Amino acid sequence: MSCFLFLLPSIIFLKKKPKPVNTKKITLFALRLLLGWVFFYAGITKILTPNWSAGGFLQGAKTFHGFYAWLAQASLIPWISLINEWALFLLGVSLLLGICIRLSGWLGALLMLLYYLPGLTFPYIGQHAFLVDEHIIYIACLILLATYHAGNTWGLEGYVKKYLPQRKPGKK
Repeated sequence: MSCFLFLLPSIIFLKKKPKPVNTKKITLFALRLLLGWVFFYAGITKILTPNWSAGGFLQGAKTFHGFYAWLAQASLIPWISLINEWALFLLGVSLLLGICIRLSGWLGALLMLLYYLPGLTFPYIGQHAFLVDEHIIYIACLILLATYHAGNTWGLEGYVKKYLPQRKPGKK
């Protein structure tokens, strides 16, 4: 009998129904924060690194070499590098804060596709992958966050929607 005394607190508290755990919300929130940190860190390190350039990556393209060589022109490379580092940084901030997730998710997926294509040596993506590398995983996760409106889950987007008056359809 005394061996079951440790169950007594559990039995007392089980009379109240526990709130169900919303695993979808928790998963979306965790995925949004983790990806947000990955992109934020990638962007901020590029911004803070003096003379960082996307030129080497673009010039080493194995597929779509003409397109990436065009982007790697001396006149364009400062702009491409600037856009790249700030796109990563702002994507990370957007995901961390949970704001504009639909837009940033789709634009981030496009950015990851642009990262994926130059490394493709059909059908292999390097030594350890067959068509799927981390960029494809990022694309899938970003599209998932965009389609499920992940900013509504404990993000500024959800907070703003909750407290701002909503427009009614059909009324101006």
